[in-house]
Amino acid sequence: MIHTMRWFGPNDPVSLMDIRQAGCTGVVSALHQIPVGDVWSVEAIQERKSIIEAGNEEYTPLQWLVVESLPVHEHIKKGLPTRELYIENYKESLRNLAACGINTVCYNFMPVLDWSRTQLDYTLPEGHKTLRFVWEDFALFDLYILKRPNAALDYESKIQQSALSKFQSMSQDEIAVLTNTVLLGLPGSEEAFDLSIFQSLLDAYSEIGDQQLRDNLYYFVKEVAPLAQELGINLCIHPDDPPRSLLGLPRVVSTQSDFEQLMNASNVRANGITFCTGSLGVRADNDLVEIIRNYGGRIHFVHLRTTKRETGTRNFHEAPHLNGDVDMYEVVKALLEEEQKRKATDNPGQELPMRPDHGFQMLEDLHKKTYPGYSGIGRLKALAELRGLEMGIKRAHHLG
Repeated sequence: MIHTMRWFGPNDPVSLMDIRQAGCTGVVSALHQIPVGDVWSVEAIQERKSIIEAGNEEYTPLQWLVVESLPVHEHIKKGLPTRELYIENYKESLRNLAACGINTVCYNFMPVLDWSRTQLDYTLPEGHKTLRFVWEDFALFDLYILKRPNAALDYESKIQQSALSKFQSMSQDEIAVLTNTVLLGLPGSEEAFDLSIFQSLLDAYSEIGDQQLRDNLYYFVKEVAPLAQELGINLCIHPDDPPRSLLGLPRVVSTQSDFEQLMNASNVRANGITFCTGSLGVRADNDLVEIIRNYGGRIHFVHLRTTKRETGTRNFHEAPHLNGDVDMYEVVKALLEEEQKRKATDNPGQELPMRPDHGFQMLEDLHKKTYPGYSGIGRLKALAELRGLEMGIKRAHHLG
């Protein structure tokens, strides 16, 4: 696999030299400064690319290998008539990325919120800090802070009662922290949605159910995937995080069945998957190795991380990369076997770009302000573990 790390741009506290010294040759980045729905110009793409590749003559070269993410406008997700404009803009951005030599583009189709957690500094026994999702706390936010209409239908009475009891004991500061955590926007931004307008964003989906959101996704991929195929770009959708309905919003990229329907909607190789073991692994009913074996040819980008489901609850937290609910040995082995299969058939994209997704806040980074899950030392630890696992599997099974 090609080892990469995510870089949020010039303001990222983790530098490109940090990423190079971690042993990466690839960079995953995006133009977060461009409003969602606007075209990414060749000039803007080249400017970011030149920053990433500066110093390549003197040091180990870095390349901008993956865009994460080229975001999908909400009008496309909602299927509004104006989606045609935003789809055309998306196509133009793909053309410009291809002209700049970037051929892997990650996106997601989660309504309103890209990801959700309820705690950003959960402390593990080793002293690391990590991300956590607590169902009771999410219910507390939904029922008693946001006060979403009909929210009670989504929570069992026991959870409602415990959430109310906890809410009544919280200080205003604690309520503010939970609110800001739940409402964090894109990972490339530290801004949260304003609670006063958040409900209106949810209301816009009041008439959009599971099937309608699927239809809107399939319409989008039918429009853009054939062009991506012509351009030599691999589109790869990121699974829902977490992979279940939240806030009354449908989630349609959470299971193997969801992948099957999406792949069939546009049967071109460019219509592919970002294989995120952390997101998929939250659900015990997802067999990650089986997904690789069934859809390995459509996997274009890999996020390796694992979560730990907390027994008897819907809670989970980010776990050590080799010690969570994901059988990382079998997953990495299946991915390396997919690479071997590609080499044998001379398929393009033989090596999969992989990044260690999320990392603990630890050591000196405990005293730094970094993007949640994206501190430098934690991801360095994760990449070191994953590289060692990859080498061991290759040697043991003569893969590569």
